[in-house]
Amino acid sequence: MGAKETLWDPIAGFGVTFRTMFKKPVTEQYPFEKPQTAPRFHGRHQLNRWPDGLEKCVGCELCAWACPADAIYVEGADNSDELDADGNSQRFSPGERYGAVYQINYLRCILCGLCIEACPTRALTMTNEYELADDNRADLIYEKSDLLAPLAPGMEAPPHAPRYGDEKNYFRGEFVEEPARLTDLLKEGQS
Repeated sequence: MGAKETLWDPIAGFGVTFRTMFKKPVTEQYPFEKPQTAPRFHGRHQLNRWPDGLEKCVGCELCAWACPADAIYVEGADNSDELDADGNSQRFSPGERYGAVYQINYLRCILCGLCIEACPTRALTMTNEYELADDNRADLIYEKSDLLAPLAPGMEAPPHAPRYGDEKNYFRGEFVEEPARLTDLLKEGQS
């Protein structure tokens, strides 16, 4: 053994320790002060609504097919224009179908965003929310009620008849009635 191995190598090995020994430690107050995420961060999913409150999901199941982890389960059902006993419409989305059952299993989800790209109506988006930890496995399977966007002012909870134009206008983004009110609602939803 040479002098280099016996004298210099131990000093060089402790170099990182000596450099950081007297620095002030960086402590994050995580549960109480949450760090800000990047604007395009992929977090928890959200099922969006049209400006009148109807669901954008048409139950096509393309998101479930695109998911590489098989974390999404969708059952589509047909909308009905018939009225119930109270005289209310049985329409949940402006299209022919809607997502009757929608589940995302966050035990499997890898938050890749492929389901977002597959959605033809932009019904499914990802929020900046990253708190997905739980102590119960069953609570990490999010149902449709957990994923739906909250109702904004001016929205009505479905089921109800479409308020603004026909189905073709909905999917083109062209609203026939009350365009000024819809523009205001869309601006509120984006902020």
